[in-house]
Amino acid sequence: MNKSNIENKIKSLRQELNNLNYKYYVLDDSDVSDFDFDKKLKYLNQLESENIEFFDENSPTQRVGGYINKGFKNSKHLNRMYSLDNTYSKEDLLDWEKKIKKILGNDDIEIEYTCELKYDGASINLKYEKGKLVSAVTRGDGTIGDDVTSNVKTIRSIPLVLNGEHKDDFEIRGEIIIPISDFENINTLREQEGKELFKNPRNTASGSLKLLDTTEVSRRKLDCLLYHVVEEVGGDRTHFNKLNKAKELGFKVPKDVVKCKKIKEVFEFIQKWETKRHDLPYETDGVVVKVNDLNLQTELGFTSKSPRWAISYKYKAEQVFTKLKSVSYQVGRTGAITPVANLEPVELAGTVVKRASLHNEEQIRKLGIKINDTVFIEKGGEIIPKIVGVDLDKRTELTENINYISNCPDCGSLLSKKDTDAKHYCINTYTCTTQIIGRIEHFISRKAMNIDGLGVETIKGLYEKGCINNFSDLYTLKYEDIINIDRMADKSVKKLLKNIELSKNITFDKVLYAIGIRHVGVTVAKKIANNYRSIDSIMKSGMEELVTVDEIGEKIAKSVVEYFENKENVDIINKLKDSKINLILEDEVEKISKKLENTVFVVSGVFTIMDRKELIDTIEGNSGKVSGSISKKTDYIVAGDNMGPSKKIKADKLDVKIISEIEFLELIK
Repeated sequence: MNKSNIENKIKSLRQELNNLNYKYYVLDDSDVSDFDFDKKLKYLNQLESENIEFFDENSPTQRVGGYINKGFKNSKHLNRMYSLDNTYSKEDLLDWEKKIKKILGNDDIEIEYTCELKYDGASINLKYEKGKLVSAVTRGDGTIGDDVTSNVKTIRSIPLVLNGEHKDDFEIRGEIIIPISDFENINTLREQEGKELFKNPRNTASGSLKLLDTTEVSRRKLDCLLYHVVEEVGGDRTHFNKLNKAKELGFKVPKDVVKCKKIKEVFEFIQKWETKRHDLPYETDGVVVKVNDLNLQTELGFTSKSPRWAISYKYKAEQVFTKLKSVSYQVGRTGAITPVANLEPVELAGTVVKRASLHNEEQIRKLGIKINDTVFIEKGGEIIPKIVGVDLDKRTELTENINYISNCPDCGSLLSKKDTDAKHYCINTYTCTTQIIGRIEHFISRKAMNIDGLGVETIKGLYEKGCINNFSDLYTLKYEDIINIDRMADKSVKKLLKNIELSKNITFDKVLYAIGIRHVGVTVAKKIANNYRSIDSIMKSGMEELVTVDEIGEKIAKSVVEYFENKENVDIINKLKDSKINLILEDEVEKISKKLENTVFVVSGVFTIMDRKELIDTIEGNSGKVSGSISKKTDYIVAGDNMGPSKKIKADKLDVKIISEIEFLELIK
């Protein structure tokens, strides 16, 4: 064959094998035997090997693995991967519906939902360009994950090339899982080989994505169920239609997704699958309920952690019973005291549980729990073990009352408790060793200053030698301070000092999170940083001003104000300034003018002259503010096509002016 014929033959075989893969792994159908499929695949591999100029990374021959990854690079998600709020009762679902109707400003609105089973595995984000898979990234912390593209390409149910012609790029999300039967087969083989058995399919699926050997990944029989199209695929404006479109493109979308006209139909779906789910080939632990209309989804938006338009209904968790042996107490970096139940080891949901949080003194009294009681354990949200009850029938004379401590288990200081807070606190903030070490650990953590090479034992060693008293002292450390600490050799000391120096380039929002203000997590820190732009502006701000920031309530605002009222904290901030830490947020959007200063906008709908991001950047570039929801502080709504009717109702009620995209451009001309 000449080169042209060879190229055509290779393309034809790839198309044929892709179609056979789709039929077998997605449609559960087959036109050929495994022998014939393997024969065609082998022939394609031969042609590609002999004609390397026709190599294609998305060829069916590239699914089998065969090379070793040196590690996984971090990759930032273009669109953040949020987690879902959980609910465990129908009453909570009704409350959720009331809440979203209130946000939409219309108690009488009829909302259509989708219901889909919540499969238990590892979340993945897939990106396609011109119809070809270009990246697969794990959830990670929601903002940054691991690029595991090479491993994901071994999963036969994930299309490397989509059906049809494609001009637009898009992202789609799903769950990497292992079917129960394949998981059992893997464990049978491991048992025969004398290897330790895997605990459960979910952990095995997640761990398999991080294997460096792609050949081993391909042996794990991973599967993928897709559940969410992030960007445009067709012009459909409902979640349900987008999933159907995804099926046409070649994705494996669960068959059990249904539309529900009313919340009553949602309850019927939940009840139907409560027992039926155990007959499925995959593990599932609940139902995900979503608002079907994408315009309404846009209006509802997100909290700092999760979408307002979706919620997860979790079925009752597995319970086991064991004996409470003792209670110990932990001190957190904020001084909060957490009682911990020490249990007789017991297996629960695939892991051995030895400890469980008791949260606070009030929870202990509420449970009526005693030492040596037989207690019921379950995993809250299938993750964190907790005690949910006591078997009073098994209580004996050997049980003992739990006397909650009155002094800090670390420094011995008297504990304090406010009526508004369920927890006790050690108020010896600046001399309680556990709190000091905890704050430094938090400061150097990956989501904060990301200072690698500084473990807890090294921190303790530096503190005990008087080299550091707080995290600001890290920037005054010298080689001779560290070299005599246990397990710190010349090379590791130099690397640590380099990493400390590099951390000075960390962005301001991460520094704000790192300093450890109570209730200020990653997302809240970013919102405050974006609003105030510098540490000095935040320090000057009061309660009334802080609560106007999106997602910042009185609890967080009070915590921020109290933090900067403390002289020791201000001294630490001043030391960070002296060390040239990044305490100012550089403008992400260049300020063109101050035309929109002190003006608040809400952006809603689909636009034609500029896209949503360009519109927001233009508002902020002219010194305006963009809010996610309409309030009395809103000055204008910039309305595009398909703006939800509920926003108009709320705007009319609050007398907020609605302007078009063209009117907005006139406003800033």
